[in-house]
This record gives sequence, structure tokens and C-alpha cells, in this order.
Amino acid sequence: QAHLVESGGGLVQAGGSLRLSCQASGRTFNTYAMGWFRQAPGKEREFVAGISWNGGRTNYADSVKGRFTISRDNTNYTMALQMNSLKPEDTAVYYCNAGIVFGTIGAYWGQGTQVTVSS
Repeated sequence: QAHLVESGGGLVQAGGSLRLSCQASGRTFNTYAMGWFRQAPGKEREFVAGISWNGGRTNYADSVKGRFTISRDNTNYTMALQMNSLKPEDTAVYYCNAGIVFGTIGAYWGQGTQVTVSS
């Protein structure tokens, strides 16, 4: 099993940057694919970015390509999402996700962290 805790959310102006972190616990973290999802008010949760168990593969939603970068540190059981050139439409609760298969939605979720981008 994996226990996930997000941090790093906050309020930022459009064009600014934020770095989200996901701290994982559980001995099997290094075998899990990881990802970030987000959910804006009144909308369904959507995929943002994913990374394979060893960081060798990544994928991104078209809406964030070129602006967001996902990374992981298996030594410290952490995953990060560097978000640059933020837009008001990036405003959402961001969730960390972990699972077995890269490119699919994993079984484990964090509690979420709020990101608000003002115009």
C-alpha cells in the first residue's frame, strides 16, 4: 500500500510558478507509477502528468505540456510537479496518484492541495 501527502499549493498570480510535492510512504513506492490529477470546481477530475516507476517515461495533458514538469526521487519517496507560466484555468485541487501501471489511474490518492491562479 501507499500513503500519499501533497504539499506546495497556494495562491499565485498568472504567469507565476509553483512546485507541488507528494510525499509517499510504503516500501513499494519505488515500484509504483505516479501521477498528478486535478479537479476544478464543477468539473471532473482530470489527468495532468504521469511518470513511470523509475522516471524513464513521462506523459502530460496537452493543456500543460511545455509548462509543467513531473519528476520523482525514489531515494526520498517523493514526487514533484513544477508548474510554470500558470494560468487562471490551472486553478484546481491537485491530487497525487500512485498505481501499478504507467498510463493508468492508480488505486492510491492523496488528500489534495489547492492551487489558485489569479488573473
